[in-house]
Amino acid sequence: MLAPRAFKGADAPLQNQIIMKLDMDFKALLAAVLAVSLTCALPATAQPAANAPDSGAFDVEQLFASICGFCHSEGGRAAGRGPQLMNSPRDDDYLRNRIKNGKDGAMPAFGTAFTDAQIDDMVKFIRSLKPREG
Repeated sequence: MLAPRAFKGADAPLQNQIIMKLDMDFKALLAAVLAVSLTCALPATAQPAANAPDSGAFDVEQLFASICGFCHSEGGRAAGRGPQLMNSPRDDDYLRNRIKNGKDGAMPAFGTAFTDAQIDDMVKFIRSLKPREG
């Protein structure tokens, strides 16, 4: 930062106080902006799925409602923050890879939260999505 310019004359003490106050306000604002920008710049990461079993069946529809539904609306049937998954033109390997490894800045990786079999169940669920009746 540049050092504030020292004023001279009758109004100098007041002008110097104003400059020092503006400098302090600017530093506080700069620190806040940097803190927010660093927080936003952090890559999205998946939280461990505490209630996901290590093996066996789990409720994929409930999983979509509680985790995936934040971005994939209507249980994957509609676009939200993320794309609609129902009738996805992407192949199963693409979907499996995206769930497992995520996408920088857009989707967290869930490869450490779920087993390969559970991710396969998610892909099967996505392929089974049909419009809701009613």
